[in-house]
Amino acid sequence: MKQATDILHRKKWKMDPEKYTSDDPESRAKLCFVTVGATASFNSLVREVLSLPFLGALREQHYTHLLLQFGQLGYELFDEFIREHGPDLKEKFGLRIEGFDYNIDGLKKEMMAVKANAGVHRDEGMIISHAGSGTILEAMRFGVPLVVVPNPELLHNHQAELAHQLSSVGYVMYGKLG
Repeated sequence: MKQATDILHRKKWKMDPEKYTSDDPESRAKLCFVTVGATASFNSLVREVLSLPFLGALREQHYTHLLLQFGQLGYELFDEFIREHGPDLKEKFGLRIEGFDYNIDGLKKEMMAVKANAGVHRDEGMIISHAGSGTILEAMRFGVPLVVVPNPELLHNHQAELAHQLSSVGYVMYGKLG
């Protein structure tokens, strides 16, 4: 199970946008990129996006890829998911599923891979993110659909306030766990 052992080396993650394209115009690529941020863990979001109902919903909406930036402690959940479901994730869920802890170069390439690009047969996907201000601003710069999910485990939960305000004016969609 090469995938499970590789997970421990994800600090060397380098984004390859070519993975999120298609050679066939009839079978277009579509990416859901999930980020929990680099500073605080958000394992409840990691669990949610690796759940069977969520993966099924992605497939129903014609997503072909799930890319998960799982943060400092999420690798254990991701590794457990890989061990439980085996190396044939694409066959089992109809999605290519990848994960990494963080990207030292930032998440610009990951976010850009969500944008539609007719030249590489890619439909517009979405970003699901913790409600950290830096991540939100970066995603908004690229004009990609953004669902923000406040991390309820944070002290003084400023993320909920920010997500609510930005959602009320239509900049983001407010997401909740469960």
